[in-house]
Amino acid sequence: MCPVLPCLRADVTLLLGRSPSWGLSVVVWSIAKRDAICGSPASAQSAGNAAVLAFSRCRDEMFVSAGNGTIRVWELDLPNRKIRSTECQTGQLKRVITCIMMADDDSYFYVGTTSGDILKLNTKSKLMSDYGPMKDKFSLGVTALLLLKTGDLVVGTGGGIIALFKGSNYKSIKKIQVQGGVTSLTRRGQGHQFFAGTEESQIYRINFAEFKEQCIATCHNEAINDIIFPLGTSDLFATCSKSDIRVWHTPENRELLRITIPNMTCHAIEFMRDGKSIISAWNDGKIRAFTPETGRLMYVIDNAHSLGVTAIAATSDCKRIISGGGEGQVRVWEIGQNTRKLEGVLKEHISAVSCIKIKKNNLECITASLDGTCIIWDLVRLIRNQMILANTLFQCVCYHPEEFQIITSGTDRNIGWWEVFDGSVIRELEGSVKGSINGMDITSDGTHFVTGGDDHLVKVWDYDTGEVTHVGVGHSGSIRRLKICPGNKYIVSVSADGAILRWKYPHSH
Repeated sequence: MCPVLPCLRADVTLLLGRSPSWGLSVVVWSIAKRDAICGSPASAQSAGNAAVLAFSRCRDEMFVSAGNGTIRVWELDLPNRKIRSTECQTGQLKRVITCIMMADDDSYFYVGTTSGDILKLNTKSKLMSDYGPMKDKFSLGVTALLLLKTGDLVVGTGGGIIALFKGSNYKSIKKIQVQGGVTSLTRRGQGHQFFAGTEESQIYRINFAEFKEQCIATCHNEAINDIIFPLGTSDLFATCSKSDIRVWHTPENRELLRITIPNMTCHAIEFMRDGKSIISAWNDGKIRAFTPETGRLMYVIDNAHSLGVTAIAATSDCKRIISGGGEGQVRVWEIGQNTRKLEGVLKEHISAVSCIKIKKNNLECITASLDGTCIIWDLVRLIRNQMILANTLFQCVCYHPEEFQIITSGTDRNIGWWEVFDGSVIRELEGSVKGSINGMDITSDGTHFVTGGDDHLVKVWDYDTGEVTHVGVGHSGSIRRLKICPGNKYIVSVSADGAILRWKYPHSH
């Protein structure tokens, strides 16, 4: 990780990174020329690495760096292409610095430490003037600082505590607890409100007078594994990740419901057609069903698969669930009012099942697997109807709405069109220049489909010509799954970095 810090000057930026000749260094870059102006080792050889930077509030030529056993004040001499540093003295105290907060007049600055205390240093003398708290240090360290116009200090900690210090006595007069370690603090206006971001992807707005938190934005903080819309509406969708399932309101991008199962990972989810439950596949080998309004657990199918449940689908009459496991088995479950009965086990795959799609008449389904096969199953006789083989790890499969063809993709980056009748290949095209294609969905009229994968791009394809009509750029992580909403208004894509992106569907009328 290399911290990048913009200067007050629009044409200069700072970069803290590793140089072959200087080791971990501070480098000043010209944005206009895209060239390094000057650089210097970020810390003494006897000290640890520097990790954080902060610019002066008043002068372009001054900034502070800090890290493991080092706090330095730097002076920038642009005409001579030099930077000069002065090490700050903290006496007998040895600390690992995690954050820096400069005063508005640059007369002093605060630094937070992994030890859970705060040091105050004089900018001119480069000496520590005081530090605290002496006794009740913060658990998991001080991770963010905010200095208000009144001189009050707001402290964010790795333990999720946000505390207010009055003046310099280091005694907290107000304190609140938020979800996840605090990563950032920023004030609004004169400080009547301020915002806090946390490690668990929560953003809080805090009113200074009342000192009460309100969560205004949230998202997953782990890779998102699946996304699904309920039948007939684009106003809701659900996503799943490590430990939780969330239901979202599409127009407002707002979380409506969170279902949490600690220390477990949800691999796949599905809305039942009647809207009465969300079924989910978990790495502990269980299938869990929840109510979509309250998140109440309705039932659990224990030991559904020995190596975790990796894929799941439900028939349109809500009487059967088809599940796939990490061991490669496909299992058919009969769902009654108060009973869950294993109806059959299909044992042709030899590796994890990655995707399951069921025909509209509930008589057939197709399963994609990491063993390089897609199998079309007869759900009445519980036997194989057809098999598709390819030199790839299949990640996704879709029926054409008329159900005479299927499209597949996986780690070989190719998109394949196949005949359902005999499993013969119709056409194969390169779907991505680099990386696996992990997600795929097709429109209700079958004219277009969308793909996403390790190249971070959402692509819209013409089904008949196999040409890309539109490309969406926005993800910074690998796309895991994506869906076109009912009514073809939006495309929603989810990625390994926990992001959910909603796109306008380009061919909507």
